[in-house]
Amino acid sequence: MQTITRDQIIAVLPQLDLLPIIEEGFRAYSAGDAVVPPVGELLLDKGEVHIKYGYLKGGSYYVIKIASGFFANPKIGLPTGNGLMLLFNQDTGEPVSILQDEGYLTDVRTAIAGAIAAKYLAPSEVERIGIVGTGVQARLQLEYLKSVTPCRKVLVWGRGSEQLARYQQDMASQGYSVEVTPDSGAVLQSCNLIVTTTPAREPLLASANLQPGTQITAMGSDTLQKQELEPEILQVADLVVADSISQCLVRGEIHHALDSGHIAQGDIIELGNIIAGNSAGRTAPDQITIADLTGVAVQDIQIATAVYEALA
Repeated sequence: MQTITRDQIIAVLPQLDLLPIIEEGFRAYSAGDAVVPPVGELLLDKGEVHIKYGYLKGGSYYVIKIASGFFANPKIGLPTGNGLMLLFNQDTGEPVSILQDEGYLTDVRTAIAGAIAAKYLAPSEVERIGIVGTGVQARLQLEYLKSVTPCRKVLVWGRGSEQLARYQQDMASQGYSVEVTPDSGAVLQSCNLIVTTTPAREPLLASANLQPGTQITAMGSDTLQKQELEPEILQVADLVVADSISQCLVRGEIHHALDSGHIAQGDIIELGNIIAGNSAGRTAPDQITIADLTGVAVQDIQIATAVYEALA
């Protein structure tokens, strides 16, 4: 069994064209060509642990991924995320590889999903990118959006002036023109591609500030308790897209909007069906589109397989 370290993973990822690889995972999932059981979850006093696992029919491997989020860790000098991925031979059950990514592959595959959502749902002319949050995912989202939009103007909201200043400096060094704001409503008022990346438990974005032609990619709400958007935002949207309808029935922004009666299950389209051409993505510049991305095991299967095969 091969052990792959975080340093090896970071070194090999730039050699891999991961966006189409993960697109294929979403397409297979929506086509019924993936087996993905419900998410395993541990909610602790100080953090949370997600266990995601599954396989693609006809594939070579199955994957079990463990990823954690302990959001007070920065106060003691530790990253918020950690974890690993386990790769097994699908024919024999033999363990093939431990990918000791420390949560990095989860961060990357999440950011790539945001780029995929923007590819199919964002306006053709992105005037300004809005980022809600200042953490690792807030940075990676911009990094991977480079492949699908030339826009480099950014407005970022965060909870603290120090975090905002650090984010502004870090992303400016990567070629972005970044402004900061303590008002989350300003993000909706002046940006037409918005990504939310926080573990908030109460809505940060309100429908009163929503503008026509906006795409919102909601990344942060991946448990029952988390919520970044008012349910009314989904109600007024022209298109509500889930990475996994079955997952979004019980977690994420769609769950909250369904629970409050603002949308019905029949209003939801799955991302893999848009990728496959079975459902339409954005069809008009003034549409409001929402992507609720709760994270699906096919992303882990695809990225773990690609890294292993590149290093085997």
